[in-house]
Amino acid sequence: MSKTIAVFGAGSGLGSSIAHRFGREGYRVALVARRRAPLDGLAARLRAEGVEADVFTADLTRTAEIPALIGQIMDRFGAIDVVEYAPITTEPFTPATQLDAAKVQHYVNLYLLTPVEIVRAVLPGMLDRGDGGILIGQGVSAVHPTPFMSGVGPAMAAARNYVQTLNGEIADQGVYAGVLHVAAMIKGSAGYDAMVSGELPTGMDVAQIPTVHPDDLADTMWAMLTKRDRAEAIVPALGDA
Repeated sequence: MSKTIAVFGAGSGLGSSIAHRFGREGYRVALVARRRAPLDGLAARLRAEGVEADVFTADLTRTAEIPALIGQIMDRFGAIDVVEYAPITTEPFTPATQLDAAKVQHYVNLYLLTPVEIVRAVLPGMLDRGDGGILIGQGVSAVHPTPFMSGVGPAMAAARNYVQTLNGEIADQGVYAGVLHVAAMIKGSAGYDAMVSGELPTGMDVAQIPTVHPDDLADTMWAMLTKRDRAEAIVPALGDA
């Protein structure tokens, strides 16, 4: 039977590329995001390529709803063999001096608590089978904080810690966990469009921010999962940015 990947945050950038990349490798694809219409369009394109795909709408900030969501996906596909979690926010960065608990809680739910709850739901099955993968995609601010560009960074830094410790605990049981930090604007993504249009202020000259194609990121995630020789990657390498 074909394996299944659940793509959380299946948008027009990385999520779409991940779905196509894994679909070409024979995976069935569960697509998860807030808006139904873009998901339906992506699912239709995948099916046209011979990939079995279905859609599930969810607000990933609502961590308490995750167990029911995982149940729906498993009812449709059975086991979830790989999780890819990379929701994209188009909210502006927040200076650390302007953060409050409510703002931080929003990011913690989206970037830390929800992936923890997803792993809690799928990991037992992966360990029983002795195979599986957890792939997290997020921004490079988790690794290299930048003044005036906080908000998401603290939550992502905590997720980085979680993924690395998780991988250290499960790698010898056949299950992989890794995190990809993106140090560029992802072409074709909602975040890219928002920054280029000026809807998402960055405090920087957008023309000076490097860009990366989501297909290249999908290839990196595939290599991380299949080679399992590192639990973390930064693309593009910061010296190349």
